Amino acid sequence: MYPIYPVPGRCPVCGESMIVTRLHCPDCDVSIEGHFALGRLAMLSPQQLEFVEVFLRCEGKITRVEKELGISYPTVRNRLNETILAMGYDLPGGDDNAHEVTPEVRRQVLDDLAAGRITSEEAVELLRGEMS
Repeated sequence: MYPIYPVPGRCPVCGESMIVTRLHCPDCDVSIEGHFALGRLAMLSPQQLEFVEVFLRCEGKITRVEKELGISYPTVRNRLNETILAMGYDLPGGDDNAHEVTPEVRRQVLDDLAAGRITSEEAVELLRGEMS
């Protein structure tokens, strides 16, 4: 049996979307050639795909994602937003709310920084609403 590798969704040379041009069945040795789309999930980095798997396993409950990954609420939200954008979707609420940092989020960021769960650079990005 041949090793099976994940399909890269982006070209390692130019970064554009890849397409599949050949599919093969190892059982019956049939091959199909053409141009096949990979789908939006293939556009995600391995880290983003892992986040999606955890998010789904936690039924979309951010508090459970926080616990499983050992990260703060603002970090979960930022990873979710990053994943949504990587899949080619707009963020809910548009760009107006993209940089808004609520007092609760600000307090959580500072608590996470004090506890050593995030770096000072991550804290600055989170407080500016720039974390991706």
